[in-house]
Amino acid sequence: MSWTFMGSDGSSTPAAEQDRADHQKQVLALHAYVSRLLRGDPVQAEDIVQETLLRCWRTYGCTGNAVLRPWLFRVARNLVIDGYRSSRTRPQEVDGALWMELGAAELDASEEVLTAMVVRDGLATLSAAHRQALFEVYFRGLTLEEAAHVLGVPKGTLKSRVHYGLQALQKVLNYACV
Repeated sequence: MSWTFMGSDGSSTPAAEQDRADHQKQVLALHAYVSRLLRGDPVQAEDIVQETLLRCWRTYGCTGNAVLRPWLFRVARNLVIDGYRSSRTRPQEVDGALWMELGAAELDASEEVLTAMVVRDGLATLSAAHRQALFEVYFRGLTLEEAAHVLGVPKGTLKSRVHYGLQALQKVLNYACV
């Protein structure tokens, strides 16, 4: 992990090198402290350290002659506490996989029949060329090249028919769902 010294002009004077070394020492100690507070979450620890350094850069000169290290550690600790408190007031975050497991309802036979009827009626409204293109590509699972060969049309024509057929089917299905 590499931390950049804020406000650095890239010069390599002895004073600038000393500032960079001091900064690196402070940041590594701060990162270790925040990681312990967060029980090893590296991404959140880096976010907290970055926010702490940003606040230091913005406001440290306004705090008088306070010693830098305790001030940094206090700001970081306060940010960790604020994050913990705000996470407790929000609903529990759920990743997509868990949501799919919890939220996906099994379709019973009547739902499947109704869905098939709506799709069948929607396909009946399409032109024969669009219906054939969708049938070959989506229901039979052929590639565009294979479907174009079966239907005897160029690949570009088939792609166009599939595109416009899907658009028309989407309009019909959206209308049917209203």
